[in-house]
Amino acid sequence: MSSKWMRIAQKARVPAGTVLGIIFLLFMHPSVRSLMIGGVFMLAGALARIWAAGHIEKRVRLTKSGPYACTRNPLYLGSFFMAFGVILAGQGYWLLPFFALFFISVYFPVMRAEEHYLEHTYGADFLEYVRNTPLFFPKKPKCSEKRKDIETTEPPIRFSWSRVRKNREHRNLISLLAVEGILIFQLFFEPVYLVRVYILDVISNLLK
Repeated sequence: MSSKWMRIAQKARVPAGTVLGIIFLLFMHPSVRSLMIGGVFMLAGALARIWAAGHIEKRVRLTKSGPYACTRNPLYLGSFFMAFGVILAGQGYWLLPFFALFFISVYFPVMRAEEHYLEHTYGADFLEYVRNTPLFFPKKPKCSEKRKDIETTEPPIRFSWSRVRKNREHRNLISLLAVEGILIFQLFFEPVYLVRVYILDVISNLLK
């Protein structure tokens, strides 16, 4: 993976994700059932991000407590579930391959770029952490054992709401609530979606 693309991905991750999210919302037509199912994943992702934000101290120490004992990237894992939940909530199932492609091509290079920095900064300590902790999806049995090991061998870092605020996680929650509000609006104003489908169908016919 080229270092140039990793740098580009780091800079483009937030703006590109925002633009893609707005485009995705234009093609969603939620139902009560889909909002409930998607809401479960959205809530799980939001809670994962809050848990992670309450532990991490960026550029201060190598965080290995809390969710970081289970995965090296709990913040991005939370983002993954939030976005996945939004797509399910809006019944935009055909958008899932595009979401997967975006996540793999942008977020994984960002993870690698950040790990280069962590390896350079923390050296052997980080490499040991990498050997014992998965990059993304946790492994539950090992996760529980790892958290216990960390708590017995290192001073535990307790969850802190002040860290959540310092890491500006409230902004992500506000954005998520805004998206949920848009989906609920679309639910009660389904005719807006039908008009949009009709317009897209007319455009498609004109281009044939």
